[in-house]
Amino acid sequence: MAPRATEEERDTIIKTIREQGLDVNVSVGTERTVIGVIGPEEKIRRIPLEAFGGVENVMRVTKPYKRVSREFHPEPTVVTIGADRSDATPVKLGGGAFCVIAGPCSVESAEHIVECAKLVKRCGAHALRGGAYKPRTSPYSFQGHGEEGLKMLAAARAETGLPIVTEVMDPRNVELVAEYADVMQIGARNMQNFTLLKEVGQAKRPVLLKRGMSATVEDLLLAAEYILSEGNTKVILCERGIRTFEKAYRNTADLSAIPTVQELSHLPIIFDPSHALGRRRHIATLSCAGIAAGCDGLIIEVHPDPEHAASDGPQCLNEPEFSECIGRIRPYVELAGKVMR
Repeated sequence: MAPRATEEERDTIIKTIREQGLDVNVSVGTERTVIGVIGPEEKIRRIPLEAFGGVENVMRVTKPYKRVSREFHPEPTVVTIGADRSDATPVKLGGGAFCVIAGPCSVESAEHIVECAKLVKRCGAHALRGGAYKPRTSPYSFQGHGEEGLKMLAAARAETGLPIVTEVMDPRNVELVAEYADVMQIGARNMQNFTLLKEVGQAKRPVLLKRGMSATVEDLLLAAEYILSEGNTKVILCERGIRTFEKAYRNTADLSAIPTVQELSHLPIIFDPSHALGRRRHIATLSCAGIAAGCDGLIIEVHPDPEHAASDGPQCLNEPEFSECIGRIRPYVELAGKVMR
């Protein structure tokens, strides 16, 4: 729409589009409004969109993902987490707001997760991560505490005010996890679990979507499209490394994906150095590199006693290491023009 287009002109176009049985995505920016038309191309062609008052330009979005595309939504999306909880301090992510999510791989006990929450808060984290349900390669590994783990996370939030991020693995558990969590995480193994993506799209709770181990950038954006197509626009993308032939570390950190995603999509993207490396030694260094690449936040595994962690101990930072990491990244966040409260 033209910068001086009126609300009446916009509403007329939206009404006409919907009367043709087409879907509409409206993005209202500071300077202009973009109206996205979604549906069969032959139907769209029947509407003389250029003839309507207030229209400046009509262009075809050729990318297979529509709602996720910057062409539909030119301005960056800002996701607020924890805003609807009386016991949480709301945190913004995206659009210049930088967020650090930290905590253990899995919730081990009520005392353990509260201790972890206090630890990461002392060091400067903005949200707590922890798995109540854990997807493990081996069926004999620790799988998490399930609903009891969710209750433990909620108790840690009440104790510290940190919003919680936890994984949901089964479409049947989405409603339950949404009741306790502030952000529902879709892990790398479930990035293309389309039934699960549709369910979290209907839940309206913010979603953290991790890139699959062998997924392309387009695969990741199409997975996000599933969530947005169900009505949930609060999606945070996560680059956590992809699987390559390299064996010196756990995964290959694809830092080039971060600016590429930001060029293609309005959704915020964070970086997970813990899963990229698989060991704690260079996590602070890789975190700085992720910030230099343009990420909107970090998700880092932290544990009070990594040597005795129930899962992923080798890649967890202890308190002194995490505190040093936060100190190292602050100047990089500032140089990137972002705000880390």
